[in-house]
Amino acid sequence: MLSEHEIKFRVRYPETDGMGVVHHSRFFQYFEMGRVELLRASGISYAQLEMEGVLFVVVKVECRYKAPARYDDELTLLTKIVKKTHVRIDHEYVLKRENTMIALASTTIACVDRQGNLREIPGEVL
Repeated sequence: MLSEHEIKFRVRYPETDGMGVVHHSRFFQYFEMGRVELLRASGISYAQLEMEGVLFVVVKVECRYKAPARYDDELTLLTKIVKKTHVRIDHEYVLKRENTMIALASTTIACVDRQGNLREIPGEVL
């Protein structure tokens, strides 16, 4: 599995608030996009993992907002895996608009089954 991956995307109008700035809650959706695309670039389908009963839940998240992002900005998100165990993966994120740092973040996700019990991460994901 790849240890990092970069995606580019444009801010959509409904992602902004009344001031025309990306609402803080949307950043967490961007980070999820980064994780899913990192898996996809590694040849792994998160949809397929879910069908097989392999689920990932966010158990910790931190985000430091550095500058606003606005409608139609093209953003670049770098997603990196910084630590893996048999049940969890820690990611770091760098979100930029050209050379401007927008946000720095980190998440810890845990692997669970359909009942929410911890389970080992399948070998192809590790």
